[in-house]
Amino acid sequence: MKITICGSIALTPNIIEILKELQKTENEVLIPSTSEKIHKGEISLDGIKKDKTSGDIVERVIREDLIREHYKKIKSSEAILVANFDKNNIKNYIGGNTLMEMGFAHVLNKKIYLFNDIPEMIYTEEIRAMQPIILYKDLKKIK
Repeated sequence: MKITICGSIALTPNIIEILKELQKTENEVLIPSTSEKIHKGEISLDGIKKDKTSGDIVERVIREDLIREHYKKIKSSEAILVANFDKNNIKNYIGGNTLMEMGFAHVLNKKIYLFNDIPEMIYTEEIRAMQPIILYKDLKKIK
């Protein structure tokens, strides 16, 4: 199965960990371009965090057309896997970009997997309405 991992760039270490586990299987796995560049050492996570704090990240997202790029990965996949870990004092965090990516997958009739349970956030009901399959950290449940 071809799977695209979605999640906050701040959670890149978790995304890479999931990538490595899924690469041990017969699945083809795609990750966000920024996470890929961090993994390859082309850019640093600290640099991305600084750009986010300063607001410079928006220019980078526009310049590299990152939203559309990740949409194309989702479109070419059979499923997405949301790497939802604790962030900003929110258990199993799903941010705005990831919510959009889940919406893309839902509209494209792709399976939506969540690594952890659905978070309690202002858009919890929207997440539930997309009927994600919760893995409870067990990647073997991906089918």
